[in-house]
Amino acid sequence: MTRVRNLRVRPDLLYVASGWSTLVTDVRGRIGGTDPQGFFARNTRVLSRERITVDGREPVPFATANVRGHAQLSYAELGDGEELPSRAAYLLTERFVGAGLRTRLTVASYASQLLEYRLEIRVAADFADTSEAETGRRLQVGDVGAGWDPAAGELRLTYLRDDLDRAVAVRIRADAPVTYAEGAFTVAVAVPPRGSTRVELLVEPIFDGTRLTAPPATFAEPDDPAARARTRLVGELARLSSSNFDVTAAWRCATHDLTVLPLGEPEGPAAPIAGLPIYQEIFGRDTMTASWQALLAGPTMLGDSLRLNARHLGRRLDDWRDEEPGKPLHEARQGPVSVLGLNPFDGYYGDWSTAPDFLVFLGQYLAWTGDLDTVRELLPTARRALAWIERYGDPDGDGFLEYHCRSRTGLKNQGWKDSDTAIVDEDGRVVPNPIATSELQGYWYAALRHAAAVFTLTGHPARGVALLARARALRRRFHRAYWLPDRGCYAMALGPDKRPVRSTNSNDGHLLTTGIVPAAAAVRVADRLFAPDMFSGWGVRTLSAEHPAYNPFSYHRGSVWPVEAGTIGLGLARYGCWPHLHRLAEGMFAAAGLFEEHRLPEVLSGLPRDPAHPHPGVYPNSCSPQAWSASAVVALVQALLALRPAAPLRTIFVDPHLPEWLPDLRLEGVRVGRATVDLTVRRRRGGRTSVSARGDRLAVVRRAPRQAISSTGQV
Repeated sequence: MTRVRNLRVRPDLLYVASGWSTLVTDVRGRIGGTDPQGFFARNTRVLSRERITVDGREPVPFATANVRGHAQLSYAELGDGEELPSRAAYLLTERFVGAGLRTRLTVASYASQLLEYRLEIRVAADFADTSEAETGRRLQVGDVGAGWDPAAGELRLTYLRDDLDRAVAVRIRADAPVTYAEGAFTVAVAVPPRGSTRVELLVEPIFDGTRLTAPPATFAEPDDPAARARTRLVGELARLSSSNFDVTAAWRCATHDLTVLPLGEPEGPAAPIAGLPIYQEIFGRDTMTASWQALLAGPTMLGDSLRLNARHLGRRLDDWRDEEPGKPLHEARQGPVSVLGLNPFDGYYGDWSTAPDFLVFLGQYLAWTGDLDTVRELLPTARRALAWIERYGDPDGDGFLEYHCRSRTGLKNQGWKDSDTAIVDEDGRVVPNPIATSELQGYWYAALRHAAAVFTLTGHPARGVALLARARALRRRFHRAYWLPDRGCYAMALGPDKRPVRSTNSNDGHLLTTGIVPAAAAVRVADRLFAPDMFSGWGVRTLSAEHPAYNPFSYHRGSVWPVEAGTIGLGLARYGCWPHLHRLAEGMFAAAGLFEEHRLPEVLSGLPRDPAHPHPGVYPNSCSPQAWSASAVVALVQALLALRPAAPLRTIFVDPHLPEWLPDLRLEGVRVGRATVDLTVRRRRGGRTSVSARGDRLAVVRRAPRQAISSTGQV
């Protein structure tokens, strides 16, 4: 098969980010005035165009790259660098992203004489929402006023709407005088022989009267909440090495991406955004899922994600926002479309999975950290999430969670697959609401079990016993209602008529992870997931390729999501389905090897892995980096080790099974509780895997997962 390398998502763009700000440029580092380029602060484009000319000509950078997560550097030639006598000079464009944007332009001379240039900078702002820039369709418009203050040396561009207070201040800092006329800044630059001269452009948003200052000009991390969180994560996250280059490179890229994505919110600064360039927002489910999958690398992200979600529970009944008391937040954006009320996403609660997810991940956080103080702090949130599920999660009282949408512009589907056409019947028709998707029941089952552990360990054993009883009853009820014995899989959902939706899809992988699948059925479920119509060779398709609604480039109807591979991998390990896990992990790490820096995108297409398709491509609007695609790499490694932490017992349980293509793994700095351990795992002749550990105050015990023993009949 043809070997593909350095595949890029959004190949015509570069983007860097910090906190709530993103800079999107072309691949040469320019903001050319075309969507979706620009500088965005709080989901608002405050710089839509920037044109820099030197003596009337626009320098074209010949080398451009991002630096760390928050900066960018490019080089452009001024004149003929080979000319003699030398007049060689170059323009360095350094960009630094924070609450505002600082662009430092340095003209560096290698000539023996004084060089003089006329530098001109033109800027524009359109105050488009991130979503508008992404789609190219404007939902809100307004004129932009320009005011020049010569005393302050500042241009202010103001959005002329009475219902939105947004502006941006643009300043030039230079040793030489700066003039502004006819929409352009002009600086007469004199560069001494073999010297340099700098000009800085500061872009500072002004929202509701508050100015967001430009960051310092440093490639080192600045001193702000998002940067401090990035620095903390760099020092925390575990390191992996292996003789398999793709696995090593994928881990290195994934953990790097997780360190550059913190949103920097006060309640949980290390909680990551969902992805770049379009999901820079509070995203409850995605933030927690990525942090949970990444626990083997470190627990800080999950602790912060839980705290962030705890601060944003619903308080009232609000149909516009699909809000109810105790319901966790789904998304919170700050762009004009949301602030103006054209959609409800300034604070939208339309998701059914976040509440059970919070309970599951709180239990997982306790298992990894033993941090009872934080768990007790979050216990009132756990109670409120349980109360929401009990009062609102099951409107008809049939014992299953079923979602519906009350908001006029909200999300129709409010399970994990939340695109409007994600849930289809076996004839390819969209299933109407209310819908009880299968994975929601699995996560509710896991939530009951994890909540039972949390309440028991925090001094409420009676509540724990009651929750376990409810979990056992749900498990029996679920299998009776959803199991399709003729297909060897579970129904995708129950429709509004309570009949099974018989569409073969990836939800069964989530069910394995939650443990709701009886051990006797696990291998059959896994076999169905890896049949040719479901497993593309790279990963598990969201919908069978034989389904009438299959579209390999859709969002949820046949595409392949790396985040699902991480979750499914943990489920396969839970039941000891090692051949299936090895196929899944090999496909994902091979897919990572296709992409630049081994960075898995948000969504792969569902095209088959065969000679006709040397690479699968991606969903057209994929983000990259994407937090939960990065975390999927970590989860797959955890699955291969069958690693289960028990911090309250100061123990890690492992049952490593390495495939032939992965002969060894070394993990350094795995944190469980207050202890840190290094693990070395090797595949021996005959396929047996050995594990050795080095660290203090932590026992590493080799033991197969309980359900793996039950499903295979052997350890």
